[in-house]
Amino acid sequence: MKLVFTGRMIEWRGPSPYYFVPVPDEESADIREVAALATHGWGVIPVEARVGEVAFRTSLFPRGGGYLLPLKDAVRKPQSLSTGDDVTVALTVFL
Repeated sequence: MKLVFTGRMIEWRGPSPYYFVPVPDEESADIREVAALATHGWGVIPVEARVGEVAFRTSLFPRGGGYLLPLKDAVRKPQSLSTGDDVTVALTVFL
């Protein structure tokens, strides 16, 4: 399953900050339809994502009926992404 969406990057404070792009409702609904086929457990969904020129593998985290895409420093820093920035993501869900 391939999706393209834009979301606003958020910061989640914890012992150290984490950064995510929430997957919009419509795309989250599409992912939920195939989640049972894709998950390896705990509700996380393995994906490949592309933000700008940076492609990476990670897992979507379930949150509040939707999903969060984590963005590591290796993705954010080369593109100077900050909290509140709109981020366009090309996403492939592994089935």
